[in-house]
Amino acid sequence: QVQLVESGGGSVQAGGSLRLSCTGRNYTYFTNGWFRQTPGNEREGVAAIYTGRGATYYAESVKGRFTISQDLAKNTVYLQLNSLTPEDTAMYYCAAGVIAGSPLHRNEYKYWGQGTQVTVSS
Repeated sequence: QVQLVESGGGSVQAGGSLRLSCTGRNYTYFTNGWFRQTPGNEREGVAAIYTGRGATYYAESVKGRFTISQDLAKNTVYLQLNSLTPEDTAMYYCAAGVIAGSPLHRNEYKYWGQGTQVTVSS
């Protein structure tokens, strides 16, 4: 069983930054992703990284503002959120698994963290 734990969420003003972390067992053949969800909406893929290759992918809405990275020695994946707007307010989840299709599609992932809330005011 793969256990994932997110941290780093909180409340910030528009224009501020946060760094989210996801820690858990990882494998070279895994992909790690970040998703977000608001009430009544579908869970949305934000960013993903292929563990072994290091290739990254981003949703159009966050390109240039968010950065996904990994520290293999710490078994940790990060999501740096910059230039935050109220539109970014959501519960953010990390996910992991063997991906056959798009790394930004939620149904591709088997393992999920519990979520961490990001709230952007103004």
